[in-house]
Amino acid sequence: MESRLLRKKIRNRQFKEPTCGFAEGFTQTNLVVVPKKYADDFELFCKLNPKPCPLIERLEVGSFEPKNSAPDADLRTDLVLYKKFINGEFIETLSDLNQEWKDDLVSFLLGCSFTFEAALKENGIYMPHYEQKGNVAMYSTNIDTVPTTYFSGPLVVSMRWIPEDQVDEAVNITGRYTKNHGSPIHTGNPLDIGIPNIKKPDFGQYWDRVNDTDVPVFWACGVTPQQAVQAARVPLVFTHSPGYMFVTDLKEK
Repeated sequence: MESRLLRKKIRNRQFKEPTCGFAEGFTQTNLVVVPKKYADDFELFCKLNPKPCPLIERLEVGSFEPKNSAPDADLRTDLVLYKKFINGEFIETLSDLNQEWKDDLVSFLLGCSFTFEAALKENGIYMPHYEQKGNVAMYSTNIDTVPTTYFSGPLVVSMRWIPEDQVDEAVNITGRYTKNHGSPIHTGNPLDIGIPNIKKPDFGQYWDRVNDTDVPVFWACGVTPQQAVQAARVPLVFTHSPGYMFVTDLKEK
């Protein structure tokens, strides 16, 4: 499905699923929307933490059209689900931001690992969540991000089971996608990065391994800045809901 068609379906409420496995070949992104006061510091946070926060586009103050990555799109309507935070507290999940939008808001689009999954599939790497178009498992870790004046917090990762004999191949493939989290940050024992129970993700959906020899592989994740804006207790923030990404018109690399 082409990116524009998928966004149109989302805008018209004809598509309500996680975006994993859809619009193959196009870059998917995380969304973070903050008040103007915090925008420069958030951009610095992204630059200091490029693995979890690979910046695709920063919009002008008050703008909701990402002119560089998806002209004619509308960030208020073209995502399936949004999250609203007030003073760091999660308030509610929303299906659009039409009634919530304010003129002093600044939007950021950050690359997403859903973008490189088609390449893994094309190289024969089976991922249950991708084949069934479900959500990926995501976890908070004991790895700290590089802090800025306002923003700090733990690194969040996504996990995919990879056959042991294909781990090196997965590392090489995803390493080419530097704007979509790039190569993994950890392979193997989840306890090493502070994940006590791999079957209980903090976000998304857990999937069992297909074979006993499959290895858990962890990539930096764009839910990281959601943790950071909560810790900063920013007065008002909107983000995508994990797994329900914004699909751009940019080709995947």
